[in-house]
Amino acid sequence: MNRSVFYPLLLLILAGTLLSACRVKQAGKTGLDAQFVDENLQSAIAQYKVMMEGLPDDRLPKSYTAAQDELVTSGSGSWTSGFYPGTLLLLYEFSKDESLLEEAKKKLAIIEKEKNNRGTHDLGFMLYCSFGNALRLTGDTAYKKVLLTGAGSLSSRFDPEVGCIKSWDHNGDKWKFPVIIDNMMNLEFLSWASRESGNPEYLDIALNHANTTIENHFRPDNSSWHVVDYDPETGEVRGKQTHQGAADESAWARGQAWGLYGYTMMYRETEKKPYLDQAKKIAAFMLKHPNLPEDGIPYWDFDAPGIPDTYRDASAGAIMASALLELNHITGDREYLAAAEKMIRSLSGEKYKAPVGENGGFILLHSVGHLPGNSEVDVPLSYADYYYIEALMRYKKWFLEK
Repeated sequence: MNRSVFYPLLLLILAGTLLSACRVKQAGKTGLDAQFVDENLQSAIAQYKVMMEGLPDDRLPKSYTAAQDELVTSGSGSWTSGFYPGTLLLLYEFSKDESLLEEAKKKLAIIEKEKNNRGTHDLGFMLYCSFGNALRLTGDTAYKKVLLTGAGSLSSRFDPEVGCIKSWDHNGDKWKFPVIIDNMMNLEFLSWASRESGNPEYLDIALNHANTTIENHFRPDNSSWHVVDYDPETGEVRGKQTHQGAADESAWARGQAWGLYGYTMMYRETEKKPYLDQAKKIAAFMLKHPNLPEDGIPYWDFDAPGIPDTYRDASAGAIMASALLELNHITGDREYLAAAEKMIRSLSGEKYKAPVGENGGFILLHSVGHLPGNSEVDVPLSYADYYYIEALMRYKKWFLEK
């Protein structure tokens, strides 16, 4: 071939190859585009404004019953009380819509007294998801005081003999010192409090709890029990159960998601490799499980009877998606990003996402709270919405705004 023809042709081929590679890299990096993310956040705002109109001033939303077209609400003492103001604050962060901030502030005033509540391990959910976001976004130091008081209340439930924070005080005839996998989610609150107060005790409690949970909560396949009961006098394990799952030896989906999120977060907070290793093991169990559906949204229990003709749990899917985004952000492993993108797309589709104006203002459909207790089965739940919005906001920050 004539060189005058060959070299220009070669340059064209090389340029085309480079352009194609750039396109592949960009498409892989941003599997969800900015328009998709922003539209879903905008529709979430519209939904929560619907909810705002129907919500009593002194109540917080938990769920919704379609048959009665009625919001299911709670007072400040519910473990779910912080999710509604937390979601409003995340949506305010996106939109700068002052009406969302004002509504959140009204609900924070209701929840504030829970800073003195020493009868629950759920203060991370109740206070850090709400007041933590409020402090981060507004800088109001009054919120910091509430949080530090709440961290003191939470830490009062730690038993050094057991090495954990006690979860439940009820059913004393059944459990002496029950610790549930959900409790991992409260450790971010204590880690924050340690930094902000200069008190190393808070972080020591978080580390002890995380380490004891690794030792006792996980099976050889890296799934977890829901409840481990300890003898507070000796610290020995008395029993292991899966209270909200299909059976004691089953893998309750939301419990697996709490563990994944909790250990990913603990690695972020401490950079201790065993926590990252544990998060990866949990992720592998979930993502490679033969019963994980193609759309990435798990059944309410990975071992639920009747699969595939049983309930999905959008709340578990939302928690997983948010956790996997952070696990990718830490490790760069594209498997985690691809799985999270699939889950977010699924949750944003018509199967799981309610049309604006419906569902009592809740964003997501098809979550499961406690199926064995016949409580909150196949309904919207406030924490499903919270972690879905958190996942969208994380995606926007980490993958679209660089």
